[in-house]
Amino acid sequence: MRGALPHAVSNGRKQRLAFSIFGILTTSAIGNAAKIGEISETSWTEQARDFLLLEEPVVRTAVLGTLLIGFCCGVLGSFLVVRKLSLLGDTLSHAVLPGVALGFLWNASKDPWAIFIGATAAGILGVALVGWIKQTTHLKEDSAMGMVLAGFYGLGICMTTMIQNMAMGNKSGLDKFFFGQAAALSGGDIQLLGTISILTVVLVLLFYKEFLAISFDTGFAQAIGMPVQVLHYALMALLAFAVVVSLQAVGVVLVSALLITPAAAAFLLTDRMHWMLILAAGFGMLSGVLGAFISYLSNNLPTGPLIVLGATLIFVLALFFGPRHGFLTKTLRRKRQRQRIALENTLKSVFYLCENSDFERKEFVVAELAVERNSNLPATEREICNLVKADMAEWIVDSNTPSMSGQAQFRLSKEGWYRACEIVRNHRLWELYLTNAASYESDHVHDDAEEIEHLIGEGIIKRLEDRLENPIHDPHGRLIPRRDQVIA
Repeated sequence: MRGALPHAVSNGRKQRLAFSIFGILTTSAIGNAAKIGEISETSWTEQARDFLLLEEPVVRTAVLGTLLIGFCCGVLGSFLVVRKLSLLGDTLSHAVLPGVALGFLWNASKDPWAIFIGATAAGILGVALVGWIKQTTHLKEDSAMGMVLAGFYGLGICMTTMIQNMAMGNKSGLDKFFFGQAAALSGGDIQLLGTISILTVVLVLLFYKEFLAISFDTGFAQAIGMPVQVLHYALMALLAFAVVVSLQAVGVVLVSALLITPAAAAFLLTDRMHWMLILAAGFGMLSGVLGAFISYLSNNLPTGPLIVLGATLIFVLALFFGPRHGFLTKTLRRKRQRQRIALENTLKSVFYLCENSDFERKEFVVAELAVERNSNLPATEREICNLVKADMAEWIVDSNTPSMSGQAQFRLSKEGWYRACEIVRNHRLWELYLTNAASYESDHVHDDAEEIEHLIGEGIIKRLEDRLENPIHDPHGRLIPRRDQVIA
């Protein structure tokens, strides 16, 4: 054992080992992460002004770098999200770590192009290994990705630990690849980022339809002769490029979040792929600039984690306030739907009262409606008040009628009567359709019709009327109302 770990007894080397293996998971490592604000000792207001004016070269480089990184990760991460391969982004980001170490060992320096080539090769090898395990074993894809992620990451940590223990290890700067250092982006890094961004735009524009086909229907793409495997590995190569160029700013641990989070936020806001690509790119760029700006305001705020937090903030806003799939939006939509259904059920009950009088009466008292709806007087009065607020009914004012007596009179407005006829028509047409076309028993169709009557639109109603040849009566012999016949 003494020969196996001859340096473990050294306190200094113990510290370097601890930093390499466990430091990435501790707050001390976060404290050593990149902070653009370290370049200045002025107040936060002056630093904010300096950042917005882009006077410092390092700020301009960091802002341009985070914009390009956000753009690449947003666009390419969208394909991962729609293909349900989000874990693949995590696998890629961890699989490139051995390649980073090999690129450093190539000429014993942090040459951006050598590290880029090594990391890209390692990333593509990791993706290919996932595909090989999936095709040659009965393991699922997520299991293969988990194993490759852990294996490559462990190998990468061992290699970086070895480099840290070498003579040039203290100056390697490889520890910056764990959590990133946006302030350390160089002109060479920006050139690399620009090249990858242009390549991404060109390839996505040229092969947009092909990428779209393999993302949503691989079987269809194969059936029409598309080279699915070539397109898949081309997309994976682009993703590897994006991951590798993002390591310097965000780090191995967090780059997968920058790939997935902006794309996931865009996915909540649109159902169109081209809009998703645009939104994801915009969110990625916005989160990059936001993280860099906040990091610049203080000496104690790491840039990479702040960029990811900026992307997370955008996702949370989309999750709660998205116009179609947002949590609050859906809650309000469901509340309005419940209110609409309650109003329509009240209107339907008023229609039944009118029908029971052979359409001779138009005015009713609250107590009659309460009996029809099997409800109490206060609840029924509230329902009528809701109809009045919606301009579907009106009270017949009588100052001598005491409140909550059940004798207050009301009548439907023209709009209320129209809607009542529509709901009853929908209900009875659906009952007739189920008995005639689906061979339901007539006493088993009421519950289905109660639900569907509030949902079907005029297009479906027209098709039902055509199929049923404009019926007059429902399965129970009752009149199916039509506006032009029922309205007096």
